[in-house]
Amino acid sequence: MLLLPRLKLVAKVVLKTILGLIAFVLLYLLAAYGLSRITIHKEANTKAEVAIYILTNGVHTDIVVPIKTAQYNWSSEVPFANTLAKDTTYNYLAMGWGDKGFYLETPAWKDLKASVAFKAAFGLSTTAIHATFYKTITTSSSCRQIMISNEQYLRLVNYITNSFQKDRNGHFINIATNAVYGKSDAFYEANGSYSMLHTCNTWANNALKASGQTCCLWTPFDTGIFNKYTISKP
Repeated sequence: MLLLPRLKLVAKVVLKTILGLIAFVLLYLLAAYGLSRITIHKEANTKAEVAIYILTNGVHTDIVVPIKTAQYNWSSEVPFANTLAKDTTYNYLAMGWGDKGFYLETPAWKDLKASVAFKAAFGLSTTAIHATFYKTITTSSSCRQIMISNEQYLRLVNYITNSFQKDRNGHFINIATNAVYGKSDAFYEANGSYSMLHTCNTWANNALKASGQTCCLWTPFDTGIFNKYTISKP
């Protein structure tokens, strides 16, 4: 007779846990939708001097910059030699920040492990920056050009470089791995902790915020950012 009350108690606990998780997910999605719709507008009266880009693979946002300008030469800290191609003729560098375990252990969604997802969601693992070289960049539904001033670009450079971990000599720390996605990319140790509240897209959104560009108040998803940069219909 004692078994039935215990089973009822367990059932209630399980039900409350499930309902709690559902409520949390709904609240998270509601906050993501609402806060991403609040726009922080770009700084007014600035010059269009440097072209940068935002690039998405449908989930993750990269910030794309010219490899060399008067403000900064990215190849000095993200050398071409760290890629399989070792090609020095690239013109652009795309950088994205994210969970290190996800980057290195999940080449495709089918390879995602529950342990990796859990650690990433709750900020329990380290982070990395994925750097990919491109020879050309073409604007499209997944790529937007943003013109910014030299001063704003310098602020963007500072934001991104501060996201890299550095060795005792102040140089970015390359991650020696075979888990690269192609011949033109490499991984680097990063600062910060990835979580549901601070995702790869939050990082990219904050990069735009730091450089005075149109962005979301907060967003964990790429759609929040790209909704601010829709292509105008003719």
